[in-house]
Amino acid sequence: MATPNAKIQLGGLARKLVQDGIIEESSAINAQAAAIKSKIPFVSYIVQQKLANSSKIAEAASAEFGVPVVNLDAVDIEADVIKLVRESLVRKHNTLPLFKRGNRLFIAVSDPTLLQAIDEVKFHVGMSTEAILVEEDKLQRVINKSMEDNDTSLSELNDGDYDDLDYVDEEDANADDATDSDIDDAPVVRFVNKVLLDAINKGASDIHFEPYEKNYRVRFRMDGILNEVATPPIGMSNKLSARLKVMSRLDISERRVPQDGRIKLNLSKNRSIDFRVNTCPTLFGEKIVLRILDPNSAKMGVEALGFEDEQKKLYLDALSKPYGMILVTGPTGSGKTVSLYTGVNILNQPGVNISTAEDPVEINMPGINQVNVNNKVGLNFSSALRAFLRQDPDIILVGEIRDLETAEIAIKAAQTGHLVLSTLHTNDAPQTLTRLVNMGVPGYNIASSIHLIVAQRLCRRLCTHCKKTLDIPKEALLEEGFSNEEIKQGITIYGPKGCDQCTEGYKGRVGIYQVMPVSEEMGRIIMEGGNALVLGKQAQKEGVPDLRQSGLKKIKAGMTSLDEINRVTKE
Repeated sequence: MATPNAKIQLGGLARKLVQDGIIEESSAINAQAAAIKSKIPFVSYIVQQKLANSSKIAEAASAEFGVPVVNLDAVDIEADVIKLVRESLVRKHNTLPLFKRGNRLFIAVSDPTLLQAIDEVKFHVGMSTEAILVEEDKLQRVINKSMEDNDTSLSELNDGDYDDLDYVDEEDANADDATDSDIDDAPVVRFVNKVLLDAINKGASDIHFEPYEKNYRVRFRMDGILNEVATPPIGMSNKLSARLKVMSRLDISERRVPQDGRIKLNLSKNRSIDFRVNTCPTLFGEKIVLRILDPNSAKMGVEALGFEDEQKKLYLDALSKPYGMILVTGPTGSGKTVSLYTGVNILNQPGVNISTAEDPVEINMPGINQVNVNNKVGLNFSSALRAFLRQDPDIILVGEIRDLETAEIAIKAAQTGHLVLSTLHTNDAPQTLTRLVNMGVPGYNIASSIHLIVAQRLCRRLCTHCKKTLDIPKEALLEEGFSNEEIKQGITIYGPKGCDQCTEGYKGRVGIYQVMPVSEEMGRIIMEGGNALVLGKQAQKEGVPDLRQSGLKKIKAGMTSLDEINRVTKE
């Protein structure tokens, strides 16, 4: 019986490669079909799949079409010329502009038979083009590097650049009349793409698009602090909203109610970034906030979280237990999801069944059954948990315990042989226990099911290149919480300075934690109706440092500043 690809006729360079014995005919036919399906050039596909050697392909193309092969490493690529062709076109046809001579543009290709690609570039730049034959693997490497180097930072854009953008007044910018093609053709597309890429490059966690009465601003949250990065004209407000909503697959005609969506941005063949998108109607338009979700953040390892040695041991010991509950607490944006998924990543083995219910799923992880909570159709945390318990689970992750029903099902699962991980919004570990009691969970169930509570915050790391020592009086150090013994032994306190390697003296963030095992004595206090204050004193007696004490350790280690710890822990 004929295969589905049997009708494909090999032509051009593919036929030459088969004739020269560089690739088998059957492999070439299958590769050509796969390349068409993947919408990438044939040569790119066979090199990526390691079906043929890049240099042999270039030699065959040179012999067949009489075009010399140029060593791309020896070519001096002109940075200004790269900007002539948009990145989507470069990647679509796997071609790169190299240099310009008069009105002629020279472009690098690995397959000279792709006349359509050459013509499309010619039409796009409005110049005559001439193809230069290069090796595919070198071309791909140079394209990736050139696109990264050529990415315009928002800091380089000024008001004059924005004035040239094609935008219309608010009365004319009706999102109801906007179509996908209208929005895709608009220059606003370039601006939005640059904002997204720049946020990723700068390590931002959130992007805020904010309309006001007389101005519009874009802000990045970097290391926990919002920074203004652009102020496009207010007339772009509806255009920006429409573009972001199209990318997020939201209803562009609905501007009266909040909407939730998602954007997936492919940075390379091996890496993609997701954005969680929320729109909210304000007085002067829709404010749109994008949360940047990097799957790599959950795979960085428990060592990178910032646990002290004893805290890390407690967390790993709790993860190794076959049943029970681990709770991670803290405000929004304190890194709870990363801490949980770091643990889940450790547990993610072929021999276990892991299911998660989240609102929404923030980090996609292969090997885990992830469920997006959808209250509109009745799929809430409690109904998802009930379904999990009928699916032979070993480990369950609940995005958040919000109500008594969810808490009771999660605790029942923890008591019947399952390991349950979840989060709560409380200020510290002792308050988590009293919060569950206030929800209506019986004290004996809390004492018998919860093994560990982790309260956490994220504080900014001092830049290692420019941090400076501070001279702080002994009395001030005592007031901040350092002991006489620590001061006598000598403490070096560092503060921020600021350089071209950081933002206001800080670069990156580190977690500070209160890791509290639920001991028998704490269980007794809970069952006797003890409050968070009593539980906190018991935790101190058992040697569990609170968030403030953990923060002081980070200061002693030179990782962060006193001002930063005061910002996140001072009550």
